[in-house]
Amino acid sequence: MPNPGLRYTTISVACVVAILIASLSAQPKAIDVPPADGADGEPPDPAWVQVPEDPHLPRVLIMGDSISLGYSWEVRKLLAEKANVRHPALNCWSTEFGLEHINQWIGAKHWDVIYFNFGLHDLKYLDDQRRYVTPDKGQQVTSIKQYQANLRSIVAILQSTRAKLTFATTTPVPSGANGRVQGDEIRYNSAALEVMQEMEVGIDDIWGAVNPSLTALQQPHNVHFNAEGYRVLGVEAASRIARDLPGTRGPEHWLC
Repeated sequence: MPNPGLRYTTISVACVVAILIASLSAQPKAIDVPPADGADGEPPDPAWVQVPEDPHLPRVLIMGDSISLGYSWEVRKLLAEKANVRHPALNCWSTEFGLEHINQWIGAKHWDVIYFNFGLHDLKYLDDQRRYVTPDKGQQVTSIKQYQANLRSIVAILQSTRAKLTFATTTPVPSGANGRVQGDEIRYNSAALEVMQEMEVGIDDIWGAVNPSLTALQQPHNVHFNAEGYRVLGVEAASRIARDLPGTRGPEHWLC
């Protein structure tokens, strides 16, 4: 006589497998993802979660690399019940990659505020195998001239959305950072600011917000930040975004 317990166990396992297969097949196709960050690591997962939106709240799009993913979760918490804060479900990487995918990230819905950055992946050095290397063993992903040209194209697309735009400066590159040269972000920020001023785009100097306290906020020899660093960046970004939300007059309103 068959063992009823075994029968139910077999049925249960079969159901679980069926559910898992259905769940996986229902997932949207992955967006083309740029080469992995290698030793730099990956940002925390929460910012990738696309939470349900409140249709009565303004829509905010944060667009950028793993640094923006690190502080997006803090911005979302600070602007809870004030705005729907979203980030593409991937690292937005370089300006070239951004140009290839920006229309996909914007989508068809209206955005009230777009807060964006490109830089850390433009200024890094890669070899022919797309591995992080020192300048003498590879070449920079994007030249300053091409970086500015790409930014102009990106801004033109973003301006077509009629959203309030803010460019966040690229955060500091410390000594010993893999594939990057300390201080290169200063040159790229200067080039980016020329474009933003020319195209009348707002600027949030998050570089300046963390640079005085890097040893306490940033991981050693790494462009990424610790929890406190991402909190500081998140407060800075949320403060600027709050100023641009429809119907608000300043950050004092979201702090209440």
